[in-house]
Amino acid sequence: MKIIFLLALWVTLLYQGYSNTLDSCEGRCGFGTDSNFSCQCNPSCERFKDCCSDYADLCKGGSTSCKGRCGETYNSQNKCHCNSKCAQYNNCCSDYADLCGGGGGGGGGGSVISDEEIKALSETLYALDSNKASASELVIDPQALVPDSQTSSQDDLSPRPLFRYLDEGALFSKPTYAAFLAVLDNYQRMTGQTEDFSPQQLAEQETFLQETMSNTELGRELFSFLFTKGRYASEEEFIQDLKMMWFGLYSRNNKKMDSSGFEHIFAGEVKGGKVSGFHNWIQFYLLEKRGLLEYYSHSFNGPWTTYPDVLGMQFKWDGYFKQVGSAIIGCSPEFDFAMYSLCYIARPGKQCRLSLGGKEMVIQTYTWNNSFYGDGKKFIGSAFPATPRN
Repeated sequence: MKIIFLLALWVTLLYQGYSNTLDSCEGRCGFGTDSNFSCQCNPSCERFKDCCSDYADLCKGGSTSCKGRCGETYNSQNKCHCNSKCAQYNNCCSDYADLCGGGGGGGGGGSVISDEEIKALSETLYALDSNKASASELVIDPQALVPDSQTSSQDDLSPRPLFRYLDEGALFSKPTYAAFLAVLDNYQRMTGQTEDFSPQQLAEQETFLQETMSNTELGRELFSFLFTKGRYASEEEFIQDLKMMWFGLYSRNNKKMDSSGFEHIFAGEVKGGKVSGFHNWIQFYLLEKRGLLEYYSHSFNGPWTTYPDVLGMQFKWDGYFKQVGSAIIGCSPEFDFAMYSLCYIARPGKQCRLSLGGKEMVIQTYTWNNSFYGDGKKFIGSAFPATPRN
C-alpha cells in the first residue's frame, strides 16, 4: 500500500510539473498556436482568450527583460527581443547577454564579443592607425581646465584657440581625410529641417566607407574580427550595414528626416537652442579656423602623451553652447569611425571599454529607438568618449 501511495504521489507531482510547463509562456513568447499546450503565448491568444497567465508579464511589449523569453520568435509589439537575431538588429533586451548568452548589436547574430576581445582589438586598431596626426603635424593649446560642476557656466576662460597648428597639406591630402571632408559639409545643422542629398553627396558616402573601411588595413582588421565572430557573412554585408547604421536618416525634431548617426556625431547639430552631438576634432578645427567656434575650456584630458588623445571641451558654435563635447583628438577618420562602429555593434546602448597603448578609453553609445532600418535594426543615436569617473 505504501509503495502504491508513493507511486501515485510521484505521478501527481510529475503531472503537476509537466502541467506547469504547459501553462507558462517561459521560453514560448511569440511561438505559433500549439494544441499540445493548454494556453498560448502569441498575439492571437488575446483575441481567442487563451493566453497563459504569465503572457502579459513575459511576452507583452512592456517586458524589457529576457527572463523566460530566450529563443522566442520575433514579435514586433515587444520593446526589445531575446532571439539569436536581436544582436543583428541592435534590439536585444539589456539582459540578453546575461540570460541568453547573446552578444551585442550589428551583423547576423554570431558569438559573444567579450570585453577582453574588445580591448585586444582596440589595441590592434590603435597600432594600425598610420594616418593619425604626429606631434609635428598637430599642436593644441587646451588652456583652462574646469571641474564638472562648472561645465555649464558658459565662461570663456581660454583666450586663445584650441588648435594652434595643423599641417593640412600633410593630413587632408590623404584619401581617408579627403573622403571624410567631402561628406562633412553635406548637412544642415538645425534639426527640424529635412536632409536632402544629391546623387553626388550619396556617392560621397559610398566613397567614405570604401576609403576608411575597405581600403585601409585598420578597416579590414575590424571587418575580419566581426567576420570571425559571425556578425557579418561578407564585406559587402558589413559595408551595407555601416551605411544604413550611420547614414540612414531619422527624425529628431518636427517629424522631419533631419538627422543621422554620422551627422549627429561627426558634423554636430543644433536642437533646442544648444549644440547636440558634435564629437569630432576635425570639424572642431575647421569651424574654429573659420571663426564660427569659440573654445572656452576643457573638463577632462586623456592620459595619452601622443595622438590620438581625448578631450572634453566647452565651446560655443556660432552662438550655441556645448557643455561637454568630447572627442578623440588627432586620430584618423578611419580610427574614429572604427572605434565608434565597434562599440555600437558590440555594446549598443552601453559603455564600451577600449584599450589604447595600455590606457583605458570608455565609449558611450546610444541607440535610436524611435525608427528602424532593415528588419528592425536600430540606427546609431550617439557615441562619444565618456567623461572619466574617479
